[in-house]
Amino acid sequence: MKIVPTTSRRRMLSVSALGVSAALVATLAPVQGQASSHREAPLVATTPSLDNTDLYAFVSPDATDTVTMVANWQPFEEPNGGPNFYPFAPLTAHDINIDNNGDAKPDITYRWTFSTTYQNTNSFLYNTGAVSSLTDPDLNVRQTYSLQRITPGGTRTIVHGGPVAPSFTGVASMPDYAALSDAAVTSAGHGAKSFAGQSDDAFFADLRVFDLLYGGDLSKVGQDTLKGYNVNTIALQVPKADLALKGDATGNPVVGIWTTTSRMGADMDGKPGKLQQVSRLGMPLVNEVVVPLRKKNRFNADKPQDDAQFGDYVTDPEVPKLIKAIYGIPAPAAPRNDLVEVFLTGVCKACPGPVDADLNSQLVNKDVNKKWFVPSEQLRLNMAVAPAMNPNRLGVIGGDLAGFPNGRRLADDVIDVTLQAAEGILLPDPPEAVKTLGDGVDANSAGFRSSFPYVALPNQMSVNQN
Repeated sequence: MKIVPTTSRRRMLSVSALGVSAALVATLAPVQGQASSHREAPLVATTPSLDNTDLYAFVSPDATDTVTMVANWQPFEEPNGGPNFYPFAPLTAHDINIDNNGDAKPDITYRWTFSTTYQNTNSFLYNTGAVSSLTDPDLNVRQTYSLQRITPGGTRTIVHGGPVAPSFTGVASMPDYAALSDAAVTSAGHGAKSFAGQSDDAFFADLRVFDLLYGGDLSKVGQDTLKGYNVNTIALQVPKADLALKGDATGNPVVGIWTTTSRMGADMDGKPGKLQQVSRLGMPLVNEVVVPLRKKNRFNADKPQDDAQFGDYVTDPEVPKLIKAIYGIPAPAAPRNDLVEVFLTGVCKACPGPVDADLNSQLVNKDVNKKWFVPSEQLRLNMAVAPAMNPNRLGVIGGDLAGFPNGRRLADDVIDVTLQAAEGILLPDPPEAVKTLGDGVDANSAGFRSSFPYVALPNQMSVNQN
């Protein structure tokens, strides 16, 4: 399936800008939040190990018949935060959900659950000597996981006892951490690969934006707030056919993706007894700024099929009003039906919005029953779009259809794209000031790997030394 482009470059840019506008609604505002959906809601902010911070999904650049999904948990891991460092939460379901028919329900769920063992509980040390392998006796604290593929037809375990790459405790303890990380790449059968372990936080941004949009002075931007911090990463690479509706990635190339964290007994209302969803993430930055404080915990607990309750916050977003108040840039008029198309439906010719192009709605899929389609917040990816030979950090708004918001690559500049889009870069004759908006941070501070799991190795130097 090919993207159907519009006939002029301006139209193409309009499509792209619309795509990212929806996400921007989550970029700026003085609310609780410090990064791309890091600490985005009051309750999960107090339990960081349950907080899924970012989601990425892209066609694998070195294995183009596959898709890679990367999900991160536990924000702002200071590299030297011992002695217990940063395990994945036990008794917790770490899920990546796939909707390939547009009904806002998971057709496929990949679920990681983690177990922890200790080699010597009489020691306080994470490792009791230099660690050379994942089974080294000196690696005192170890984690493994099971990975299940859950569909309406049943549940299948595709990884049992998968090894987790440990937290990087330093070069004396782990002199070849790259080898430890590589050893955690595990076969998940049928051409799939899984990874779980610590990595550098791939999100880059100047998050002083939460100080009333840099205090009204954009000349002060340019500090990468996330530099030096780590996160816990889960990554999965699977053949496109494993995700596509009816296994047909050519005729049904679009999938919607979101991650969830569910914990036994961790109900929003304190009711124990079953697995309860406590964190949710699809498009970056949404819960931080689109959703008001009084509904943030509810967004984390609810399902995409119930997203109609948040619709008013998309059609009349707070962010452009704030920018107008501080910088004097006119806010696009509400209702923002352009944001609805990308934020809740994806972009397609048949979608109830203004863009006449097929990009990343499940309605593009030939076997979708349109009567089942439900608008919902998801990160949508058209798997038919090939990886760019020369990726543009601005993604679709920069003319690169393989980038955000058509999925999200590790190097996509979410802040700059969404900031310009929300301020109307796609509209006729946008103010010149809109075209130059950005946070001055254009790339991650660490280089990414060229093969799965792609994420950069975790930082070892203390953040206050960077």
